[in-house]
Amino acid sequence: MQSAARLVAEGLRFPEGPVPLSDGSVLVVEVAAGCLTRIEPDGRKTRVADLGGGPNGAAIAPDGRCIVCNNGGSRWHERDGRLMPGLAADGYDGGWIEVVDLGTGAHEVLYRACGEVPLTGPNDIVFDRDGGFWFTDHGRVRRRTRDRGAVYYARPDGSLIREAVFPLDMPNGIGLSPDGRTLYVAETMTARLWAFEVTGPGEVRRSRGDLLWQPGRLLVGLGGYNFFDSLAVDSSGDIYVATLPGRISVFSPAGELRREIAVDDPVPTNIAFGGEGRRTAFITLSSSGRLIALDNDISGLEPAFDTVDGAARPEDTRNNTANQIR
Repeated sequence: MQSAARLVAEGLRFPEGPVPLSDGSVLVVEVAAGCLTRIEPDGRKTRVADLGGGPNGAAIAPDGRCIVCNNGGSRWHERDGRLMPGLAADGYDGGWIEVVDLGTGAHEVLYRACGEVPLTGPNDIVFDRDGGFWFTDHGRVRRRTRDRGAVYYARPDGSLIREAVFPLDMPNGIGLSPDGRTLYVAETMTARLWAFEVTGPGEVRRSRGDLLWQPGRLLVGLGGYNFFDSLAVDSSGDIYVATLPGRISVFSPAGELRREIAVDDPVPTNIAFGGEGRRTAFITLSSSGRLIALDNDISGLEPAFDTVDGAARPEDTRNNTANQIR
């Protein structure tokens, strides 16, 4: 990345899940405020929908609506001007996947469970070119225990959800390689980045190596006192992982650390590419409540679907019907 950071918006309540739109605005969730917000290029903020719980990741569906991963809500702690999530909120009753009409703000729940398994902390999301989406369930932490996480695949019309990978240790960021054949998943507490071969919509081949409990192909094991949050992929295939404390780590598809980009918040959570040629990296600095932008020398990977004012652009609707789940 070539330039100094530019402030896009501030005063947000733990922003995450940036979604740059074709009209120049950016959607973010405000996890602590329980809402979905649109930020205009001049920094003006408009609340799109009050969702409750803890909206976390977001992405645009083929019909132009926004799919949101909702973790169900957390307790919040503020210290030295920084906001941080804690244990589950009072009254927490699980997490869910919901869909939002960007024009009206109307929203409805799509999934609260996969079969008999409840969703406990849906976190991040990526659509494939077949019109389905992969998402992580981060799970919830309690005082003495925490959930085992998973990766799921679902359709945005509420008709199908399936478990793709289980178990994982607090999976967070999720993304696809440019050819759609590799699924990347970042684990928060272990600072590990896993790669899975995609064999079909919602299906992966798990390269376990010599250990039966190894979930997939280990791409990165960062070590030290570091944590991974969400991720994005650029057009060359490099993976940009929000890394705590205070940086974006850029890895090659082979797991080589190419560079690190320092930010002035210990809790960068998400990165997404937008703007002209998708060469602007939008980064949420969550504990300080800011959205910043940086120029990048490589274009970001184009999302499967995009929108302006809630209507999907026809040229971005690229469903491959031959590969649809049957």
